[in-house]
Amino acid sequence: MKVIEGGFQVPAGKKVAVIASRFNHIITDRLVEGAKDAFSRNGGDAEVNLDLILVPGAFELPMALQRVLNKEKYDAVCCVGAVIRGSTPHFDYVSAEATKGIASVSLKHDIPVSFGLLTTDTLEQAIERAGSKAGNKGFEAMMGLIEMMNLYGEIEK
Repeated sequence: MKVIEGGFQVPAGKKVAVIASRFNHIITDRLVEGAKDAFSRNGGDAEVNLDLILVPGAFELPMALQRVLNKEKYDAVCCVGAVIRGSTPHFDYVSAEATKGIASVSLKHDIPVSFGLLTTDTLEQAIERAGSKAGNKGFEAMMGLIEMMNLYGEIEK
């Protein structure tokens, strides 16, 4: 059986966007740094081929993603953000709509989109996932995106 899979080197000349929510910026700044680090460590030129697009919060991620994908300026997009549970149901609505929105928008376009939205119960859990005990989910989201970019290239062959 022939196995088709993606590698982990950023394909030469590919333009990538990171769309990040500013809300909970103490966490999302770390996710962005993780994504940038993954891009650079795997052969990408972050100064030339990586753009950061900031949106107010996680709810706005799908709207910005749709706009970015419609412009066909990027070869791949990494979405990162953080929704931390509070004492109201707001968490449930924002996290669900952001998740559904990113999935829905990404399925309508033919480029890789990765999902790096943290949905945690506590600030401590978010900190753990943004670079301490549980690694950096921004780094992981970019690694998944790089793999998918390469996989799309392999499928095209």
